[in-house]
Amino acid sequence: MDTFEIITKEDVARVVYEAIPRIACELPNDVLAALEAARTAEGDTRGTIVLDHLLQNADIARRDRVPICQDTGTVWVCLEVGPDVAVPGDVFADVDEAVARAYTEARLRKSVVRDALFDRANTGDNTPAFTDIHFVDTPGARVHVLLKGGGSDNASRVVMLTPGSGREGVVREIMECVRAKAANACPPLVIGVGVGSTFDKVASLAKTALLRPVGKRSGDDRIAAFEEELLDMVNATGMGPGALGGKTLALDVHVETAPCHIAALPLAINMGCSAMRRATVELTCEPLAFRAQGGK
Repeated sequence: MDTFEIITKEDVARVVYEAIPRIACELPNDVLAALEAARTAEGDTRGTIVLDHLLQNADIARRDRVPICQDTGTVWVCLEVGPDVAVPGDVFADVDEAVARAYTEARLRKSVVRDALFDRANTGDNTPAFTDIHFVDTPGARVHVLLKGGGSDNASRVVMLTPGSGREGVVREIMECVRAKAANACPPLVIGVGVGSTFDKVASLAKTALLRPVGKRSGDDRIAAFEEELLDMVNATGMGPGALGGKTLALDVHVETAPCHIAALPLAINMGCSAMRRATVELTCEPLAFRAQGGK
């Protein structure tokens, strides 16, 4: 008899419902600490004023239970599942109802339209949520909830480079995107970079990179060194907080890589604004026992 754990759709919906009003009003500890560290390091620049306002805003939002930003975003729910966990096919079935309840009860702005091209009427409840599932080697299961504002997503980019572009071409494209778009994404930023996979998957790599806590480097030493290099280059632009000048345009740069076709070099850059509203919740799964095929 094999024993697994199983995720329930009710547990996933509950996590989403409980997380939304909290993260709409509270910055994660790592982001808040990074803003405070940036404020200390900034010195005598215009960026200091921006960081002071951001920290004051974060304190008011947490204390008064009001949104950190008026753009309370679209809801992205990412479910991470380990090898010891079974997932029912309807695991996201109750998420939209949870999102609708949370946004209505917390009086958060609803920003989703019915169809991007043909019917841009507001859905009225901030649904549908955008969901994803990742199968990982880590035991157990966890739910990531990210509220993603339109300004930061609009500053993002997906590019299919040629393999000959190489590392230099990746860096050049990232920096071009930063110079052209970062000012519109409410810096200081967390920048997620995805390299590899396929056209449809590379953007997911970049967005997943935003889930990593600020200051936590990749477990791959080559990627970790690349992240440090990119962070230094981004901040060396001098654009600074609010793009008004200063040392801290980005709090961090996170990179995720993957295999790809020999003829491809997919690249995605996903900007995360200074209001990085995210939460990760470990799930308590229910035990499930079943007899393996051929067992007695």
